[in-house]
Amino acid sequence: MTHHAAAGGHRPGRFHLNAFLMSTGHHEASWRLPESSPGHVATDVAYLGRLARTAEEGLLDSVFLADGPGLRSDVGRRPAGSLDPLIVLTALAAATDRIGLIATASTTYNSPYNLARRFASIDIVSGGRAGWNVVTTAGPDIARNFGLDDQPAHAVRYERAAEFLDVAAKLWDSWDDDAVLGDKERGVWADAAKIHPAGHVGEHFSVAGALTTPRSPQARPLIVQAGSSEDGKALAARYAEAVFTAHQTVGDARAFYADLKARTAAAGRDPHGIKILPGIVPVLGSTEAEALAAERELDELIVPEYARAQLAATLRVDPDDLPLDRQLPADLPAEDEIEGAKSRYTLIVELARRERLTVRELIGRLGGGRGHRTVAGTPEQVADALQEWYDAEAADGFNVMPAVLPRGLEEFTGHVVPILQRRGLFRTEYEGTALREHYGLERPASRYASGAAAGERATEPATAGVGA
Repeated sequence: MTHHAAAGGHRPGRFHLNAFLMSTGHHEASWRLPESSPGHVATDVAYLGRLARTAEEGLLDSVFLADGPGLRSDVGRRPAGSLDPLIVLTALAAATDRIGLIATASTTYNSPYNLARRFASIDIVSGGRAGWNVVTTAGPDIARNFGLDDQPAHAVRYERAAEFLDVAAKLWDSWDDDAVLGDKERGVWADAAKIHPAGHVGEHFSVAGALTTPRSPQARPLIVQAGSSEDGKALAARYAEAVFTAHQTVGDARAFYADLKARTAAAGRDPHGIKILPGIVPVLGSTEAEALAAERELDELIVPEYARAQLAATLRVDPDDLPLDRQLPADLPAEDEIEGAKSRYTLIVELARRERLTVRELIGRLGGGRGHRTVAGTPEQVADALQEWYDAEAADGFNVMPAVLPRGLEEFTGHVVPILQRRGLFRTEYEGTALREHYGLERPASRYASGAAAGERATEPATAGVGA
């Protein structure tokens, strides 16, 4: 790889780094390494706190916890137990001081009032560091956990998500920053005129009252989104402030980046107000050969039958239709026939077709990051890979997914981050306290602020009102 000079030519600001925390690491066989605990690390709050502190010591923008309201059927494959990530965020808030705290929550299997209240509470508890990864949650097995015979249709899930976000924003705006007076002399604790009922009646939700929670330090959590289907990109363009996405080639990443920035502008938003963060799975070594050997060790620990069953489920085919040493069958379903994870389906099929991979080879490529790009090399080579995509306007930063935890995160923060800092690409200290400040975003002003039309997304400086 070539070294890229850091001087000049960059978009405004430095790029952003989020640490995606997943049990023993993102490689599905990471738990089988001698160094890894085979137990319940995903439910060990002290362990998660140590990971968050490591990320904070590396000055990363945020940490992220994924979630799904259903137990995977293939629990033999890798650690599967988990806690409610919103509750975990409160523990991580106590374990850290500055790093942002992002968790997944579903708009399909929650109500706006409860979820808006929980995220506002986390934002207050953490001093303005909360972020919400908005997902629509696919899968008939999950639907049956909530009394449904099948999952709602893809388009319906996204329509519900858009209305859900609109209602949540009304609720987060329901208290003005200066609503609380605490006027002992007059006996007036709060100005009722500065507390606004949501008064929402829509297709999916009816929400009458104001939130019980006062306006939080960030006003609203940072909104993150991860769907890259057409419906997913439309939702992101309207609402998202950071986007987690998966791409294997710089060309695909550049096309996605340009498309989503253009959609964001067409939606009347500043394209700089949405940060696009492709996933990257770094496997580090002191030499390239050492890194490749570490990657090979992990791949050799994959149990092929588990992985083939998961691939078959993703592709909506029978496992028997996927012989390990043959390429994917030619008659796979088209993307528009898929009800969930449309963009990931397309990525996997295109990867297999482009590189003419056998099923066994494809399983190895997906084992490290489920379709996210894996880079095995020295810290300098990994830094080069990140900068190449950033300079090509294929990314505003990266969703860092260490193959093995905690080692991979420690190596990334200890060896890759300093290189990025020397190149002028990454911060050398936190410049703010709120998650929005880390991402260079403004604090949303209330729709009820003086001069703001109803529903208008007015903004004010990121620090305004923090701690009010």
